[in-house]
Amino acid sequence: MRVAVVTFDGFNELDSFIAAALINRCRADGLEAFITTPTPVVTSMNGVEVTGQRPMEFLTEADVVLIGSGVKAREVVADDRLVSRLRLDPARQLIGAQCSGALVLARLGLLGSMPVCTDVKSRPFVEALGVTVLDAPFHAEGNIATAGGCLASQYLATWVVTRTLGEDAARDVVDYVAPVGENRETVERALRAVRAGEVVPR
Repeated sequence: MRVAVVTFDGFNELDSFIAAALINRCRADGLEAFITTPTPVVTSMNGVEVTGQRPMEFLTEADVVLIGSGVKAREVVADDRLVSRLRLDPARQLIGAQCSGALVLARLGLLGSMPVCTDVKSRPFVEALGVTVLDAPFHAEGNIATAGGCLASQYLATWVVTRTLGEDAARDVVDYVAPVGENRETVERALRAVRAGEVVPR
């Protein structure tokens, strides 16, 4: 199972790297994440240059697609050519968005009436599109999930691992990266956020 962590120019390092790093703890179980970029090299909001591991065309092959956030998100959704390269299939793929990534989901018409989670700065722009924003760190309906706040990227990763490999695998991953002495509470917080935010279709 392959995960595309979509990373645009101006990206937030925490959004892309936390999710990718947690998911890649599951390589031995067949789950692997790749930084997926529209150009060979992208530069973060803090000037960190990163070489993409996969091109945007990889999205059609991925089992999971996570759309990262960044300071240029509004430029991304205004770029018809770039948006046309985001070919996603919610019937087949798990699709998640971090913070301003919710703007991308809205632009692609994937939200319908689904409310989302996003960050404080992105909230007015998301609401301007007629999308309801929740005061919560994580929300998922069916195969689509959103997370709000940089460190909520751990919840997106927990959701992905839980949905693909099961809750025990998610527990192991979060336990491994938890601050020493805070393992149990960190694991439970992550799982609680995902359980509370997930709406299971009837």
